[in-house]
Amino acid sequence: MVVLLVLSVLATAIILVKLYQFYQSGLRQLGFVGHVVSVLRRGQHSKALRVLQQQRNPVARVMESAVQCGADSRMSAKDIEAEVSRVGSAQIRNLESWLRGLSAIAHLSPLLGLLGTVMGMITAFMRLEEVGSRVDPSILSGGIWEALLTTAFGLTVAIPAMAAFYYLEGEVDRVRAAMKDAVIRITLYFGKSPTRVETRDDAKPEEETYGV
Repeated sequence: MVVLLVLSVLATAIILVKLYQFYQSGLRQLGFVGHVVSVLRRGQHSKALRVLQQQRNPVARVMESAVQCGADSRMSAKDIEAEVSRVGSAQIRNLESWLRGLSAIAHLSPLLGLLGTVMGMITAFMRLEEVGSRVDPSILSGGIWEALLTTAFGLTVAIPAMAAFYYLEGEVDRVRAAMKDAVIRITLYFGKSPTRVETRDDAKPEEETYGV
């Protein structure tokens, strides 16, 4: 129970920190993307960069890198791809920080609760053995409900943690998709279409994206 209590406090702290980080980053404020693309089409590269520099959204950082690299005639499509991938991966890793810890808590809490229940049941039956023939049903029933408390507490910790993990992971995936779309629009404008690049170091082969 003490371990589960510590995990619940840690999970709550991670959730609050990530929600604050996502709010501060303005992840849902993507209205600037279309504005920047239209400014670029008018040939105002410096103005587009100024607009991007005023944004806190990680998508803006990737777009800024794409604009700077695209405007550099010395950089090939492959060079742009490598630089934008580097910036995009750094932004995604920052958003994904501590999410694995939250996932670990969500998966370990029910197992720890089950372990506590099994240990409690063992203790209850050991007490029952000690009394021998003078069996008191309250001894067994009391030991069982005490043992089941750890499972209930473990599930209480795991369910909100898992729900929060999937929500936060969904927000990261949405940002990753927005990066992909924005980079494609910018590189096509410069006539340097990117090829497929991984968005993060541990991405699976099917989790590829363009230019981020």
